[in-house]
Amino acid sequence: MTVISVTDANFKSEVLDNAMPVLVDFWAPWCGPCRMVSPVVEAIGAKYASTLKTVKLNTDENMGTASAYQITGIPTLIVFKGGKEVERIVGYMPQDALEGRLSSFIK
Repeated sequence: MTVISVTDANFKSEVLDNAMPVLVDFWAPWCGPCRMVSPVVEAIGAKYASTLKTVKLNTDENMGTASAYQITGIPTLIVFKGGKEVERIVGYMPQDALEGRLSSFIK
């Protein structure tokens, strides 16, 4: 599996302390647009596994991290590089458009 689930407990080790850029999909099971973006995130995770780590965080179960990053709408995709937020995308985006937004991180 190319996309792993992260929690409040392991967010720092899996995302912030990671050497490569990390795409985090903040989502919830009841969110329709989240279900639409999920296969896009999984495809990008598989396609760019060597240059981009891809993870999902359920905002209902991990409110601490969602609150810390001021996630007010989902799906929200955030790219972290060197432990810092470097890109934020809110809402559904088709794969080609998302790859365009991520192009500087997935070379």
